[in-house]
Amino acid sequence: MKMKRCPVCGQPMKRNGRTSAGTQRWRCRECGSSAVHANDVAARDLKAFLAWLTSKDVQRDMPGQGRSFRRRNERLWRIWPVPHAVEESHRVVYVDGIYIARDLVVLIACTEDHVLSWYMARSESKRAWAALLSRIEPPAMVVSDGGQGFASAVRQEWPGTRVQRCVYHAFCQVRRLTTSRPRLQAGIELHGLARDLLDVEGLAQAQRWTERYLEWCSFWADFLEQRTRTDSGTVCTHERLRRARRSLSSLVGKGTLFTFLDPELAAAGPLPKTNNVIEGGVNAQLRAMMREHRGMSDLRRVKAVFWWCYMHTEDPLPAREILEAMPTDEDLDMLYEMYAERPRETGEPAWGEAPVWQELHHQTPYPFSVI
Repeated sequence: MKMKRCPVCGQPMKRNGRTSAGTQRWRCRECGSSAVHANDVAARDLKAFLAWLTSKDVQRDMPGQGRSFRRRNERLWRIWPVPHAVEESHRVVYVDGIYIARDLVVLIACTEDHVLSWYMARSESKRAWAALLSRIEPPAMVVSDGGQGFASAVRQEWPGTRVQRCVYHAFCQVRRLTTSRPRLQAGIELHGLARDLLDVEGLAQAQRWTERYLEWCSFWADFLEQRTRTDSGTVCTHERLRRARRSLSSLVGKGTLFTFLDPELAAAGPLPKTNNVIEGGVNAQLRAMMREHRGMSDLRRVKAVFWWCYMHTEDPLPAREILEAMPTDEDLDMLYEMYAERPRETGEPAWGEAPVWQELHHQTPYPFSVI
């Protein structure tokens, strides 16, 4: 049996008879305090559940092909590990979204060391990003891959924060439109310009890159205006090149390509220009976890992401306190019924007006209470 430690002084304890209920009593050899140590089965099961979730172990290799394991963990899947508000200010925050399904995404914010917060939404809308950012103290700079609605959410929630667009994602956006082996000379030059973004390391290089890009836009302006006649009218002949140009022109106009070179921000040390920290340190790990544990429903995949994020926060609670503090499906259903808005004329709410948990739980549709 594992040695028991005194909760007062931390020294080893010895057996000291039993209580009237038959429970083993322990007495400290140093300070003389007496205590009863209960076996917290729920906390033990939670530790085993989290160890399995973050490992490559599969249930078919367990005794009974995991039937007992699934039975013990059924109640743990009802828990929602939710983030706490982040009041500490960080220099750089990385944000990104990982899609669980076509209309289900988890937005995540992290630093180089740990996860800060996360939020489940139907899409990367302004409202969803604002809900995530509102619980985090504004940083000096945020690095993003340019998801939908993010720019508006930053202006609303973090007006003093500078935005750095991940230059690798900017290059990938151009490459998707020009392909990696463009055939037109204009496409070859634009692809080369986008690739050169990855090598920019100083203000002089950034200035030179911007000049080269503006020269390209001026030289190929007439070429990109060419139109082709079709049965339904005329269309732009080089629409994909125009879209690639528009993506870079937008970033140049907003000034988010070279924020990492701002002298005032970089005075305290080098700043990142890519989102590699969250792509490799968080998203890649989450995809590996879901790949190892294939077959989970969308709801359980979301909770698995939540659990991984929570266990990689700066200071996660012990298992026993997690069970006491975190809400369950039943808690959220109760809150939903209490605070859901009055239904529309059609009787169905719009997403975003209230937490439509039953769409994920597959319960009776729209259990709104009439106020």
